[in-house]
Amino acid sequence: MFGFGQDIGIDLGTATVLIYVKGKGIVLREPSVVAIDKNTNTVMAVGEEARLMLGRTPGNIIAIRPLREGVISDYQVTEKMLRYFINKVCGNNRFFKPRLVICVPSEVTEVEKKAVIDAAMQAGARRVHLVEEPLAAAIGAGVDIAKACGTMVVDIGGGTTDIAVIALGGNVISTSIKVAGDKFDEAIIRFMRKKYNVMIGERTAEEMKINIGCVFPKVQDNTMEVRGRNLISGLPITVEVDSSEMLEALDEPATLIVDAVHSVLENTPPELAADISDRGIIMTGGGSLIDGLDKLIASKMGINAYVANDAVSCVAYGTGSILDNLDVLAKITPQERKLEL
Repeated sequence: MFGFGQDIGIDLGTATVLIYVKGKGIVLREPSVVAIDKNTNTVMAVGEEARLMLGRTPGNIIAIRPLREGVISDYQVTEKMLRYFINKVCGNNRFFKPRLVICVPSEVTEVEKKAVIDAAMQAGARRVHLVEEPLAAAIGAGVDIAKACGTMVVDIGGGTTDIAVIALGGNVISTSIKVAGDKFDEAIIRFMRKKYNVMIGERTAEEMKINIGCVFPKVQDNTMEVRGRNLISGLPITVEVDSSEMLEALDEPATLIVDAVHSVLENTPPELAADISDRGIIMTGGGSLIDGLDKLIASKMGINAYVANDAVSCVAYGTGSILDNLDVLAKITPQERKLEL
């Protein structure tokens, strides 16, 4: 059990929740999935155990992803999930409630912010601070955001892609689009249905994205055997798919991300644009790991783009750094101070 003043940083992602505990580092990394018994409204499983149930549950059990496109789509389930994760890292019998720093997409509304804060408070937090994901991602990637020097961060998660130009501790210009890892999965499902008349599930699509997915031509093709249901015969079928086909399947969502990066660069003040041209574009989040996305952005923008070390954990590490300097949070996001409860 942790003592008084326990501080926890949460990367509340559409696909994955990462929890950073001050003094301990990242202590939890679980999928944002909850399995619930519809008859009794009780939680059957949370995290990895629940993810394995996706698409495989009997009638009375439903596996839910309570966050969609970066925001809470099911308030009560999100609260139960947060409570479970907080109890898992703090212990059920904690006497003092923890302080939380939670990351949110850069363009969430006040209503969506309040939903996150309320869910966290109901789940057992003493105080909640919100911080925008690009800021946390930049800090986690090792950028000194306080300098008068422009840095561009492209944070591609499960539900949203957050793009921001950061200088002097704040977002100079930012945008958030609802095109990210989930949209890549959906594009693969559509492609398989259209080209092969095969229906596959979300988990299979994600495995294809990780193993053979690419958005920039590869020197050597990778192949993968994919199992699904034939839509004509209704029977199980196995087809072999290669990465050049994935290039075609993922073209649309990849182009939307490139267009959003271009739009932010277009509106960036000239001095900061010069800094970005020198320093390059930093890519973070699980979605940035799709093969060739950094090369695609670099080729279209004419600016070097690179994936940060441990890109998936950058936001969580960023919340960890913020936990060490909670007073600095007031300067980074002064509007959030009013939302503390």
